[in-house]
Amino acid sequence: MKRFLLSLPVVAVIVVGLMGCSAKREWKHQERKAMRESLAAYRDWVYLNDLTDAEYLLFADDVAGEIEAAYPVYAAFIQMPGAQDTVDVVVVETIVDLLNADRHNMRHIYPYPYLVAEGVLPAGLDFAQQRQFYNCFAAKVNNTYLTMGQFFNAVLADTTNTSQIRQLESQCANDLFGWVVTEVEVVEGM
Repeated sequence: MKRFLLSLPVVAVIVVGLMGCSAKREWKHQERKAMRESLAAYRDWVYLNDLTDAEYLLFADDVAGEIEAAYPVYAAFIQMPGAQDTVDVVVVETIVDLLNADRHNMRHIYPYPYLVAEGVLPAGLDFAQQRQFYNCFAAKVNNTYLTMGQFFNAVLADTTNTSQIRQLESQCANDLFGWVVTEVEVVEGM
């Protein structure tokens, strides 16, 4: 009887501990799936539209994992007034983290077809040539902009063909392929 009475507090501590652990709610499979499906709306963002399907799934998993870690109760999260704003912030932060990890991701910000259409690169470059260009471009960006914030401000301000970023692109194209970008001013007569 004494053993039983002495072991009763130990059993009570274990039960309370188990109840405390079960209070930490994690999202169910369907809730995670719903979050990943809602992230499909971001697929057309500049950085994300160039990812392969496998890369995008990894990206969506990262975003959903960050949100789940911050908001372990799914029902409370989706009823929150600023839930969509929170998702937007986590998506942008995840993109920035990916760029910080590897600045050679320039192909996602400035995709090859875009650079061809803008006249920066010639059409028909193979993967190795494109990789050379992006390595050169990333190195020039790293040498020009000391912080990721400076680079993003330059991207946001990049509205002309004479911008600093366009000059860096043109320098790499010229250095690697002898591709010289010349600007022609078109004057329309009345």
